[in-house]
Amino acid sequence: MVVCIAEKPSVARDIARLLGATHQYEGYLEGNGYQVTWTFGHLCELKYPEDYYPQWRRWELGQLPMLPSPFGIRLKQDEGVQKQFHIIEGLMKQAEYIVNCGDAGQEGELIQRWVMQKVGISCPVKRLWISSLTEESIREGFQNLEPANNRDSLYMAGLCRAIGDWVLGMNATRLYTLKYGRREMQAPPLSVGRVQTPTLALIVKRQREIENFVPEPYWVLATMYRDTLFTAQKGKYLQEEEARQALAQITGKPFTVTSVATKRGKEAPPKLYDLTSLQVECNKKFSYSADLTLNLIQSLYEKHVTTYPRVDTTYLSDDIYPKCPNILNGISGLYAELMTPLRGKKLKKSKKVFDSSKVTDHHAIIPTGVAAQNLTDAERKVFDLVARRFIAVFYEDCVFDTTTVEGESGEVPFKVQGKHIIEEGWRAVYKKDRKEVEEDEEQQKDEERLLPDFQKGESGPHEPQLTKKMTTPPKPYTEATLLRAMETAGKTVEDEELRDAMKENGIGRPSTRAAIIQTLFRRRYIRMERKSLYATATGCELIDIIHEELLKSAELTGRWEKKLRDIERKTYDAATFVNEIKQMVCDIVAQVKADTTNRRVTVVPEEVKTKKGRKQ
Repeated sequence: MVVCIAEKPSVARDIARLLGATHQYEGYLEGNGYQVTWTFGHLCELKYPEDYYPQWRRWELGQLPMLPSPFGIRLKQDEGVQKQFHIIEGLMKQAEYIVNCGDAGQEGELIQRWVMQKVGISCPVKRLWISSLTEESIREGFQNLEPANNRDSLYMAGLCRAIGDWVLGMNATRLYTLKYGRREMQAPPLSVGRVQTPTLALIVKRQREIENFVPEPYWVLATMYRDTLFTAQKGKYLQEEEARQALAQITGKPFTVTSVATKRGKEAPPKLYDLTSLQVECNKKFSYSADLTLNLIQSLYEKHVTTYPRVDTTYLSDDIYPKCPNILNGISGLYAELMTPLRGKKLKKSKKVFDSSKVTDHHAIIPTGVAAQNLTDAERKVFDLVARRFIAVFYEDCVFDTTTVEGESGEVPFKVQGKHIIEEGWRAVYKKDRKEVEEDEEQQKDEERLLPDFQKGESGPHEPQLTKKMTTPPKPYTEATLLRAMETAGKTVEDEELRDAMKENGIGRPSTRAAIIQTLFRRRYIRMERKSLYATATGCELIDIIHEELLKSAELTGRWEKKLRDIERKTYDAATFVNEIKQMVCDIVAQVKADTTNRRVTVVPEEVKTKKGRKQ
């Protein structure tokens, strides 16, 4: 009998139906030579400290650092988990071979490998590796099962991540709680983690920048000529006297157009979604949290209408291109009008979309072509984003003219720019009604700005104006901007190509960032006001009390993430990574123990729920 193990009961049912395993038993399905069973996410976990040594149960500074060797796993202490594990164990002990059907990613590999290790299997193992749960994809996957050891490096990267999080989290949380936590009864521990602490540090840093910001005045000189506002090319005047001198210089003198230049440009369709960019878009458009968006796109994946969601690439491999006409046909019922320009033509194949060298385990999130039925309102919104983005990449570029008009008055140069769309191209996919356009600032910026037909040398009266303005502080993080900051290790990057290159050194993985943000809420280290994120007193004080940059630097943590990716690619040694983490923890423990101050961190009161029911 061949035993197949999936990550969820729903996925197991899909696989079982295609394999002909239709007889239902407790904890598995059977038929046609197959037994299909499932986990519920992690059934196993790394052992707790006290599982290694009884004295590690006590929280004492003298017991730190705790560095087990070797690390071991244990079953989760849950009755349902243990019951399902024993069912799996019975099936695997009798198996001819096992097919690992876990989610095709680092975490999915870890979940199933730990179960098989705990069982102590001796039979061969094969790996099902698929990017969607459609019938076609599952059938194709079973026809091309991989040897399990093809994914050994993926498992090692996942294992190193788990061990690194354990070593740092277990030791640093106890260390800082014992050294700096409140001694009152029931005071919560000070949670410190490899990703959550630098993420919190980003929020605290931004908050301090806002709190310490001192507004400074500046002046902008502009003039109205032919109902068009021209701005002085100097930009900001930092001294009022200089600004007023420039105003006096142009007052009463004619305005003359000195240059009119038009340049034609093209704008390619936006990139396909990876998980982070989808979470960013959903937060901006619908105010969905990163966690909610992940749950929604995961649900769409399990309903077979979109591909595997936990991805960090915006590209498709070249072998997907021949499948695209069928995918488009599959969703044409919902987007018939948008399909019209594509019919009867060969689909465009752009290197900005199809590039196998930019794809490792999974490609960007796209529709599967399965009809999107029985979706919730929230799922429909997310599906619509994914579908329109996929359709848009096959449209032509948007073609536009940018006109720059320069002029002067009293030898003070001015300039204005206008934009005129010549061919809509992919923008036709995103046409909105007037109300939506008015509400979407990003869309407004890109709308046409038509200028009068200016001629070089023309001259006439104008209306100068001098406006005093104040510099503004940086904006607080929202979940959207925080996700981008995590992706780029805290660096502000607008350019999509550069941001793609920096993902290697981002903090956390796309699949874990939402959970990290939720952990910060749950620990009461951050709170939300409208859409803005703020650190609580506890969060600020925790970051202040941590002097070790390795613990709170997004850039340094990003380097650790890069090493984990290199382990997956077999270009970095797993044992070296674990030893480096252990050495880092030893150094931190020694530094904190040597601190002779008597500092303590404030405890934030029990959280309250907002009107929307979100904990703050």
